[in-house]
Amino acid sequence: MSDVQNDRTLQSWEERQEFAELMQPLIGKLYRTKGVETIVYGRSLVAGSTIDIIKAHRLVRQHEDSKLRLRESFPFLEAMANMNISSARVDLGKLAYGYLYKNEKQGDESIEQYLMRKLGAAIGNAHEQEPQDVVLYGFGRIGRLLARLMIERNGRNNKLRLRAIVVRGGREGDLEKRASLLRRDSVHGPFNGSITVDHENNALKANGTLIQVIYANSPDEVDYTKYGIDNAIIVDNTGIWKDEDGLGLHLKSKGAKKVLLTAPAKGAIKNIVHGVNHGDITAEDLIVSAASCTTNAITPVLKALNDRYGIRNGHVETVHAYTNDQNLIDNYHKADRRGRSAPLNMVLTETGAAKAVAKALPELAGKLTGNAIRVPTPNVSMAIMNLNLNEETDKSALNDYLREAALFSDLQDQIDYTASTEIVSSDLVGSRYAGIVDSQATIVDGDRAVVYVWYDNEFGYSCQVLRCVQDMAGLNVPSLP
Repeated sequence: MSDVQNDRTLQSWEERQEFAELMQPLIGKLYRTKGVETIVYGRSLVAGSTIDIIKAHRLVRQHEDSKLRLRESFPFLEAMANMNISSARVDLGKLAYGYLYKNEKQGDESIEQYLMRKLGAAIGNAHEQEPQDVVLYGFGRIGRLLARLMIERNGRNNKLRLRAIVVRGGREGDLEKRASLLRRDSVHGPFNGSITVDHENNALKANGTLIQVIYANSPDEVDYTKYGIDNAIIVDNTGIWKDEDGLGLHLKSKGAKKVLLTAPAKGAIKNIVHGVNHGDITAEDLIVSAASCTTNAITPVLKALNDRYGIRNGHVETVHAYTNDQNLIDNYHKADRRGRSAPLNMVLTETGAAKAVAKALPELAGKLTGNAIRVPTPNVSMAIMNLNLNEETDKSALNDYLREAALFSDLQDQIDYTASTEIVSSDLVGSRYAGIVDSQATIVDGDRAVVYVWYDNEFGYSCQVLRCVQDMAGLNVPSLP
């Protein structure tokens, strides 16, 4: 490579860095002061580094015919920052690409006029709802990730306020240990910010958020109003109570208004997979379940396929990371096989996820079977869906359809899509999608299809849980365009 080529390559990189640096304060200001989350083809740019912003733009080329340069999208972001918009997730990439390459502008429409038309639902529509108090009952893997997600959204326009965590214990050094577990994570890396312990108030301070630490042994023995918490949504991460009687104990505590369970519920409690049946949540629902991580991963893809091709029947096999329910070394466990060492064995076990799909997608009732294999990885799982469709297709057509669903359908927040031939499980740690379609692994033979879906069973699921919290709070944030 010549010196001239080297210089051009470096200049191109420096230009991208410069525009990414110019974008950062605009993205932050839009989020903090207007409640607008800026994304590029589904990838959030909020709190992103310059490299994150550059990489998000590079991904556009995987989905479209041309690349999207940062210098091309910057004028759209700059115009957005000067507009009276609020409370929305705005895809900067789709807006810029549509205007520049897809002829979505009308006549000689300027960028400002184009944005006014495309973002009409969020213009002059400031959300005046009072902030919603949220309490995390239990502070394990999901609880701590939910805390991270809510803390990263901190700002004057944030309507979900993490007010407290409820845990058992209260032994000496407990606050320091809770802070340390939130600060450091062996799978998801360090907390992005500052965490300090407030002994005087028995609380944690994280990026400007004061989180009260409350000790309790039962859901019905807490008086949240003593801490200035009222009408709170209690997110139960313990998995101890799964029916209406057990979860109803939360509602006996002063200051508690609604309960969301981060596990499949029993009885008549609604099991919600956001993106599929979140419309079933009503203002009158006091107890709701966010189903399981696997149900959230497979149901959106199954819905997309069933809507287009119809599903006669099928089998779902999950290859699942081991969980805290298993033993580190061989020891007694009440469940079959789970007593054997999780880091050393593949463990065949059962899953109710395939049957649970019907609770969110009734048209698939009785059509799916399922099983699970726990494997020695700490996070990120895969669902292999072997389906018999109602009509014949081919790999290319089915993949194209799922790609469009991931980018432009009502399921775009749930389904991601990859065409990489090199992707492995650790590459997907931190994915905010319920599931990621691995298009290179897709197999189609007439009316039979095998679809592989990756999912971060911790972080991706936590994002789905938070979407349910927003709906329970009545916070309907539009995704535009």
